Amino acid sequence: MSEYNIAAFSRLAEQFEKLPGIGHKTAARLAYHVISLSEEEAEKFADAIVDAHKKIRYCKICCNLTDKDVCDICSDTRRDRSIICVVESFRDVMALEKTHEFHVLYHVLHGVISPMKGVFPDMIRIKELLPRLEDGSVKEVVMATNATVEGEATAMYISKLIKPLGVKVTRLAYGIPVGGNLDYADEVTLTRSINGRLEM
Repeated sequence: MSEYNIAAFSRLAEQFEKLPGIGHKTAARLAYHVISLSEEEAEKFADAIVDAHKKIRYCKICCNLTDKDVCDICSDTRRDRSIICVVESFRDVMALEKTHEFHVLYHVLHGVISPMKGVFPDMIRIKELLPRLEDGSVKEVVMATNATVEGEATAMYISKLIKPLGVKVTRLAYGIPVGGNLDYADEVTLTRSINGRLEM
């Protein structure tokens, strides 16, 4: 007896299963939800994906996600331009911005160094950071990579590149547990980490 299968449904579920953290059952539920939408809703959903994919790019200064050449944070003249906060992903920028405590500039690495996973320094956005430090206007770089082995190794690697430039390098302090991710931390914890950062 042949297995019951609808090819279009299977293809849709397979696409959802490619997303991080989505298993087979969740992918099937999402696929079922999408086919339950009206044709108009389904078209809006598909258009939003295509539109985001076409318009969202990296900010040419900080590598954050934006739909402009320069993101709103880099364009904001009210920010403290003497401090750059280095994070792993744009989700970390969003988490830190929610604290309303850290009115600085950012640099988004889009990953961490992890030789075991085949990720080396030239594969993340380190080389884009260094030219931002050359004119002497940046006095402090805050390493806000996650408190994981890879995050710590990345912070140490970058701090060794920056220190000869005479720029102070600090690290987020207590509040972020080892193995914890910034985008899961609450605003109070992040604020305490920001305020208690330590020089590396």
